[in-house]
Amino acid sequence: MKRLVFATNNAHKLEEIRQLIPEHYQVRSLNDIGCDVDIPETGTTLEANAAQKSHYIWENYAINCFADDTGLEIEALNNEPGVYSARYAGEERSALANMKKVLDLMEHQSNREARFRTVISLILDGVEHQFEGVVEGTISTQMTGSSGFGYDPIFVPDGYSRSFAEMSAAEKNQVSHRGRAVEKLIHFLQNR
Repeated sequence: MKRLVFATNNAHKLEEIRQLIPEHYQVRSLNDIGCDVDIPETGTTLEANAAQKSHYIWENYAINCFADDTGLEIEALNNEPGVYSARYAGEERSALANMKKVLDLMEHQSNREARFRTVISLILDGVEHQFEGVVEGTISTQMTGSSGFGYDPIFVPDGYSRSFAEMSAAEKNQVSHRGRAVEKLIHFLQNR
C-alpha cells in the first residue's frame, strides 16, 4: 500500500479526500506523522499556499505528500474572498462569520455568480505537480443545509437547486471543486 500525507488538520477535508482516493493509497494526516505545526499560508494565490504547505512537509519529513488550498471567488465582490476565504471575517476562521459577511455584502447584489476553486500541490520524490478543480455556481440569499463545511450552506453549484450543504458527501464529491482536483490527482497517480 502506498502512503501519502495530506497536509491538513481539517477533519472534514481529510474525510472527503479519503472517500475519493483509491484504496491502494493510505492517506495519512498531519497528526498521523506527528506534525502539530500550523503551517503558514502566506501566499497571495491558492497555488502558492498549496505549494507552501506541501513543500513544508517534504522539507521537514521527506514524505510524499499533497496539500490543497481552496477559495470562493464571487464576481460581484471582485473575486473575493478568494485566497482569504478561511479568514474573510477575521483570524478566528469562523465559517459562520465568513458566511454572514458574504451574505451581508451580497444583500443588494443582482449578480450572484461565484466559483469555488481548489489547487492541489502534490510532491512525489521531491518533484511538485499541481492540479486545479473549479465548480461554477451562485451565492444563495440564505444558509441552507447542515452537511459539508465552510461556505457550503450558501453555495449552489450550477445545474442544482440545492446548496452543497444539502447534498450527501458522495453527491457533492461528484461535482465539487475539490472532487475535480482530486480526480486529476488520481488520474496522475494511476498513470505513473
